[in-house]
Amino acid sequence: MTRPTDRLGRSGERLAADYLRGRGYELIARNVRRREGEVDLVAVDGGVEGGVLVFVEVKLRRPGQAGRAIEALSTAKQRRLRNLALAYAADHPELPDQQRIDVVAIDLAEDGSVASFEHVVSAVEG
Repeated sequence: MTRPTDRLGRSGERLAADYLRGRGYELIARNVRRREGEVDLVAVDGGVEGGVLVFVEVKLRRPGQAGRAIEALSTAKQRRLRNLALAYAADHPELPDQQRIDVVAIDLAEDGSVASFEHVVSAVEG
């Protein structure tokens, strides 16, 4: 059985993936789980040749949850994302050497529509 929070999280990931594809990103993987941590989306911005390997953490908040989605990335999660990005890139030498970690933050309105959508490029610094 799928929990409502899982369905909500997947819908946020779909919104983010559609947004990125619409801007020319090539989606490589979803829901990457490794011992270093997990990340929602892996994409390439600018093509495999000379592009950037992008790890995307998607944060979605419903009304009534504490804080905005953009505020939800803890220091510990940032550290895990950096470690995961390094390990994933090492295992995939066919992908671009240059990499970054972005955040897509989505806040929902009371009616379930998207109240705000923010893509922060290089949100987590190495």
